[in-house]
Amino acid sequence: MADAATASEVRDVGRRAYAVEAGLIGFAGIPALRESLEEMRAQPLRWLGAVTGSGRVAAFVAWREPGGKPDGEPGEETGEVAVVDVHRVCVDPPWFRRGLASRLLRHLLDELALEHDVVVSTGARNHPAVALYRRLGFVSVGEFEPVPGVPVTRFRLTRRTGTG
Repeated sequence: MADAATASEVRDVGRRAYAVEAGLIGFAGIPALRESLEEMRAQPLRWLGAVTGSGRVAAFVAWREPGGKPDGEPGEETGEVAVVDVHRVCVDPPWFRRGLASRLLRHLLDELALEHDVVVSTGARNHPAVALYRRLGFVSVGEFEPVPGVPVTRFRLTRRTGTG
């Protein structure tokens, strides 16, 4: 995200992907659709992308590391288990259904966040995302409505047990 051209491309892919989700869930107010490039780049997130053979961004995942939340923001901590919070999983629509989101998330889960529980949220009516998270072993831990009539499902993948 340090490179302005790459960051701009990531934002554009995100906007196209979130426009599809907005249609699926019936809500065009997804914050990332209105976010400026500067606001996106200022997020305390780690980013992992998939690029095409020509070097274009086709998909990405962004997450917050344990302890990476801004001061005063409620965190996802359960006992001693630190939690990785996945904030964005986006695939450019021409690249849908090619396994990119699965591959990026598997890399995050198997290589980068192996020691942590992982949480992610998506619109409850975003059936492709819901199916993806369930296939990867995430379990629904509840629903909330950030806006009346827009249910969001929260998922958790528990990596460790409290056997310490």
